Amino acid sequence: MGCGVTCVDNLLTRSFYKLGVQIGHTPGYFLIIPVLLTLLCITGYQQIHYQMDPEYLFSPEKGPGKMERQIVETYFKMNYTSRFNPTRITRPGRFGRVIVIPKHGTNMLSVEVWKELRILDGIIKNATILYGEENTKYTYEDICARWVDHCFENDILNLDYIMEEVVNKTLNLTFPIMFNPVTWDAHTFPVYFGGTVTNDDGIIISVPSLQLAYFVNADTKNQDARGAVWEEAFLAAVGAAEDSGMFQHISTARFASRTLDIELEKNTQGVVPYFGSTFVVMAIFSVLTCMMADWVRSKPLLGLLGNVSAAMATIAGFGLAMYCGIDFIGINLVSPLLMCSIGIDDTFVMLAAWRRTPVTMSVPERMGHTMSDAAVSITITSITDMVSLWIGMLSPFPSIQIFCLYSSFAVGLIFVWHITFFAACMVLAGYSESNNRHSLMCIKVKPVSMSDKKNCLYRLFCSGGINPKDPDNPRDNPENGMMVFFRDSVAWCVNQWPFKVLVLLLFAAYLAGAVYGLTNLQEGLQRRKLSRADSYSIEFYDREDFYFREFPYRMQVILSGELNYSDPLIQEQVENLTQTFEASPYISTPLYTESWLRSFVSYVRRNQDYLNVSIDTEESFIKTLNELWLFKPNPFSLDVKFNQEGTRIIASRFMIQAVNISDGNMEKDMVRDLRRICHESHLNVSVFHPYFVFFDQFELVRPTSIQSMMVGATIMMVISYIFIPNFLCSLWVALCIISIELGVAGYMALWNVNLDCISMINLIMCIGYSVDFTAHICYAYMSSKQEKVEDRVKECLYSLGLPIFQGSVSTILGVAALIFAQSYIFLVFFKMIFLVIFFGALHGMFVLPVLLSWFGPGSCSRKKP
Repeated sequence: MGCGVTCVDNLLTRSFYKLGVQIGHTPGYFLIIPVLLTLLCITGYQQIHYQMDPEYLFSPEKGPGKMERQIVETYFKMNYTSRFNPTRITRPGRFGRVIVIPKHGTNMLSVEVWKELRILDGIIKNATILYGEENTKYTYEDICARWVDHCFENDILNLDYIMEEVVNKTLNLTFPIMFNPVTWDAHTFPVYFGGTVTNDDGIIISVPSLQLAYFVNADTKNQDARGAVWEEAFLAAVGAAEDSGMFQHISTARFASRTLDIELEKNTQGVVPYFGSTFVVMAIFSVLTCMMADWVRSKPLLGLLGNVSAAMATIAGFGLAMYCGIDFIGINLVSPLLMCSIGIDDTFVMLAAWRRTPVTMSVPERMGHTMSDAAVSITITSITDMVSLWIGMLSPFPSIQIFCLYSSFAVGLIFVWHITFFAACMVLAGYSESNNRHSLMCIKVKPVSMSDKKNCLYRLFCSGGINPKDPDNPRDNPENGMMVFFRDSVAWCVNQWPFKVLVLLLFAAYLAGAVYGLTNLQEGLQRRKLSRADSYSIEFYDREDFYFREFPYRMQVILSGELNYSDPLIQEQVENLTQTFEASPYISTPLYTESWLRSFVSYVRRNQDYLNVSIDTEESFIKTLNELWLFKPNPFSLDVKFNQEGTRIIASRFMIQAVNISDGNMEKDMVRDLRRICHESHLNVSVFHPYFVFFDQFELVRPTSIQSMMVGATIMMVISYIFIPNFLCSLWVALCIISIELGVAGYMALWNVNLDCISMINLIMCIGYSVDFTAHICYAYMSSKQEKVEDRVKECLYSLGLPIFQGSVSTILGVAALIFAQSYIFLVFFKMIFLVIFFGALHGMFVLPVLLSWFGPGSCSRKKP
């Protein structure tokens, strides 16, 4: 295919030329209007709505877990006021949990430990809150979740009545359940004990860990809000007791339902202090890299104003998003750093285009040529960044949608602000340059050729510009040293065939490393990674994962729809279904299954002789069930739902126990296997646990990431072809995008980053970032008027080598502060942005020029407007 220029290219260059000329004549309007619009958009911050709910942010909007929960709650909504049972919850609710380990040894079974457990229990129950308009005092006993008329209790603490006998081995604890001979409590040890060691007879030898749980009422919004306040008091009370050294024999780790919310907020607060220093570093870098030995042509203030323009646009974009009612999340705080980096990239490209214009032209003419020269480059990068973010909005995860929405508003306004506000700033700097004024002091100075009689300080810090009588004097027209370096040194290396071979060999090694990394890529966002590295919750997560993975999840199996449970065929189908679940490698033995139907039918059959009841018809079955089995204190009464007339069972459930689920991959496989069983059953059956809502991300994050990357690469290729009218060039751009994405995905795995919602945000953004440098180079190559391939490569790197270097370094500096935030979320942003910028810059400066020089199209010329 030929290398002619499309109408899109013509339209953009001519339009931007006219815009540049207009700005050159009337810069004031283009300065004032963006500032006023920014101030107007800032008022949107009054409508900010901060969203911290982890379930909403990091689980799929319409995931199967949420649909399964809806089915459960349709028939079996939890009643915290009088019918609370912790194994049958559908939502986390409001609770506090403590995992306790002994300070000395590995066994909790001692009298001293149980005495301190009682003290801990008393501290928690006596924690007092003030809530309501009248500041009413509440303790746990006042607001606890209740079963019938009793607070939910940790009955395991009643072992203190027999602990001396247990220690003396005159009484044995039998796993998994036993009755307390003093209180007659039925102690279900797997609920409370973690890492239990037993002998062959099921006698407990040692208990390395124990957990206590406290649930409060959360039936109404007011009760839920009150419960949230109690959780803070719970965390404070347990934390104070642990930090004060009150306990000599036990060590505690605490957790509450609000912990994740609180930790997300702390993540946000942790990165805010670094904002100021980050912007200062970026500004200093921009100022320094925009300076030259020629103090008239030097543009340090424009480097600073490029930062200001990007910051204004980002602030305005966020305000506009808030006006649209979009929730704000903590992850959004990374966006300003990234958006400013995008703006600075455009700054460097526009300044490089300005430096290539003849100094003898008028300012409007120079601005016109600058805009037309930079038009396609900055338009391509802005459009590709926008499109990659729009692709992210199609993600099923609200956290990704919200981040991409805010960022897309910012990217769009950065583009507009740069071609208006920043362009106007360039015009003012251009007029200063045309009057031979110092770039910092704004006073007229003499060019180098006329400063021979001045002292060395003047020549070093003041001289610059041109002599109007001798504008072509080579002393007054030195080339930019860095641009010359990229043309004469870097381009020279790229044009040597041994270097090209070396680049391709290193490129192959790079791809091999990426593929190896992909084979080791882990999936899923672990809860501990939502907390700061110094959070109290980390210890809780570690203990839970270490001690409580043998029996981690109590799951509900729901049979919905009217069934005649008196029918032996239905009973057989339900029993077969139950046994199929129990046969799963992820589910424990029938001993841990709670099935109202299995136990009821078995009871009736065993005692048929003296019960004198019938369950052969539906009517007699339901009558007997209500009389013998579904009495109020029996937990099975929570597992059967009748129609309004009470004549038919419209839903029922039974409980199964997960066993030995050690990590996220097993959680994913477990959920997949259990849902497979449901799908293959002839009954209308669902399986549910509150954590399934989070586990759904394991199923979706990989296919969604792959789909986003492939769709993104395809769209980017189309966009590249529109602006760079050569199929081969567009193909190389697309391949570079895929290469960079593969590199980021592969090497992030080697850098201990999982594929999850956070890294998925970065992979989506990487689509746009990976286009930036490659599109610049490819367009410059296609637009070159040079005949020889080597000369085109030189011209490409002369014009874009410095902007690529400046843009990549400024972006990395922009996110460098995230290293200090002590947060996995922000650390992932740093790692992945570093990878994409590093790989993108290498592709732009070395890989793509080599590919174009060997396999690229011929040169093409483009007429200037």
